[in-house]
Amino acid sequence: MRFSLLVLACLGVAGHGLSFAQTPAAQAPLAAPALTVLQAMRLAENASPAVKLRAAQMAAVEGARQQAKTVFSNNPELSLERSDKVTQLAPLADERSQGWSLGLTQIIETGGQQVRRREAADASLEALNAEIEDARRQARSEAVRRFYAVLAAERRIPIEQKSVELFELSAQAVARRRAAGEDTRLDANVAVVEAERARNVLALARERVLEARGELAAVLQLNGAALPALVPDPAFEPKATASVVPPYDLNGLLANARALPKLKALEAKENVARARLALERASRYPDLTLGVVLGREGPNTARDQVTSFTLSLPLPVFKRNQAGIGQALSDTDTAEIERAAAVREQDTLIQRLWSRLTSQGERVKRLQSNLLPASADNQQLAVKSRQAGQIGLLEQLLINRQALDAERDMNDALVDYHTTRIELENAAGWSQEGASR
Repeated sequence: MRFSLLVLACLGVAGHGLSFAQTPAAQAPLAAPALTVLQAMRLAENASPAVKLRAAQMAAVEGARQQAKTVFSNNPELSLERSDKVTQLAPLADERSQGWSLGLTQIIETGGQQVRRREAADASLEALNAEIEDARRQARSEAVRRFYAVLAAERRIPIEQKSVELFELSAQAVARRRAAGEDTRLDANVAVVEAERARNVLALARERVLEARGELAAVLQLNGAALPALVPDPAFEPKATASVVPPYDLNGLLANARALPKLKALEAKENVARARLALERASRYPDLTLGVVLGREGPNTARDQVTSFTLSLPLPVFKRNQAGIGQALSDTDTAEIERAAAVREQDTLIQRLWSRLTSQGERVKRLQSNLLPASADNQQLAVKSRQAGQIGLLEQLLINRQALDAERDMNDALVDYHTTRIELENAAGWSQEGASR
């Protein structure tokens, strides 16, 4: 056969087998200690800017809470007055008298506003704590996802290295046959093109590793060059993915999602809005101002000691805080709508991710149990058939391509499955630490 060129040496490569399960993950040549997925989660959580930004708001919320705990929301007012009076008593001499007074007043809220302020402050603190926990969860989930992306990119390198070896040996074999006059120049060019394409794909795979490591380093807030090598996670292995049943079901995930920090934060914000609405409504009641005044007055020969009590109460005739109540009512309705929508969207997201995870899990099982064993078996049969002259070079090349594609498909399926799993567990509030262990 005139086109029976390309890849005589593929027999040797095929003999080694292309079983994906036996492919080791490429390790970056770094001297730093290897990084596990749990360590990556801890680093991401501690270094996350989102967590730090929310934690920086704690001082303001704590300050408002401490202020809301005071007995009165207004400070007492101290006043001091001194008087100097001259009384004309014609034809007698003018009479001079001096006096002074010391007063203390306190504004007292009559609508229970202070209780509402405490409720709003406590709910604000609860919302902030929930937001901090949600930011931590998001940081851990993103770290796991980026960690697995690096593992998948590193797994791709040995596959492409085998492809390069296959086509380089094929090109060398065709070159020898052409020198002996058995193959044409076209055959040699085809073999060279295939070998160069394989080298290009390998270069792209290595670039993808660098890119994936850079993305992981960004999540961990590390310099890309300082990122250590990664310890392969057993959960990312094909056999583990195909055989291990997730420790949860759809109903359990939906129930677990009710305790999500994100939903807790929205519920707390709704409580804040309700407390502020009650505060604005209570502000319609006028504040009572109580005061006491002590003083002396009169001439030096007959000074009087004066003690007086004051009480003032504004009449709520024109100003009844309609603007504040209307704004607080709008904020409360908005908070209710946002929380209800978030609950519905979360349930929908979990159901959608669960369906996708189930489908991808079945795909991984089929690849692991059917495609990979069949590809390995085909390679062994192809070696024998080639030696017996029953198949030609093109058939041999097709079989080896199928084996390489099977490994690529398995690698892609693993990435899809674990990416969906991470998204699902994050959406349902499932512990990423437990899944990683």
